[in-house]
Amino acid sequence: MASNFLFFGILIAICSVVLASDPSPLQDFCVADPNGPVMFVNGHACKDPKLVDANDFFLSGLHLPGNTSNPVGSRVTPANVVQIPGLNTLGISLVRIDYAPWGINPPHTHPRATEILTIIEGTLEVGFVTSNPELRLITKKLGKGDVFVFPMGLVHFQRNVGYTNAVAIAALSSQNPGVITVANSVFGSNPAIPNDLLAKAFQVDIKTIDLIQSKF
Repeated sequence: MASNFLFFGILIAICSVVLASDPSPLQDFCVADPNGPVMFVNGHACKDPKLVDANDFFLSGLHLPGNTSNPVGSRVTPANVVQIPGLNTLGISLVRIDYAPWGINPPHTHPRATEILTIIEGTLEVGFVTSNPELRLITKKLGKGDVFVFPMGLVHFQRNVGYTNAVAIAALSSQNPGVITVANSVFGSNPAIPNDLLAKAFQVDIKTIDLIQSKF
């Protein structure tokens, strides 16, 4: 009897992991209503279907290049539920990423989505790091038309290794995938993570941590 309970417990745990993604919709659509009366829901409250029109499923301008004049030399232009309310409950979104020559999309993670990246123009070095304890770097050089997948939750990055601008389009398996940029979250949190803790974690002196934090 105990072994049966153990088996069903393991089965439930496995099924819970397999089903861990944006919930499936229970109707044709649930267009997000940011001004709706419901304040706390997992996602967004639904707009009255009678008031829904084509613009709720539409976004223009993704053909326009993003401004890469910033310290990392890249710009991410999102097309998620904030820009397209009709994506609410549909479990998918899109981004355009522009890269200046040698620009980077710094190490980051999407806590709620797997990402599939397609190179439109240029040449990118991409990679992700597996979880502890292996911490294996899986990396590849990509050209126009190449596709690469970043598994959900893993730290990943892209770098333009060419002398011209590069462009990529990425699809993500969530209406709101979220993004955690490693450097920003560690060194730019509010309030700041104590500098002595970071000094011990990175095995450097406190002055080095103070210098890095000052840049964020």
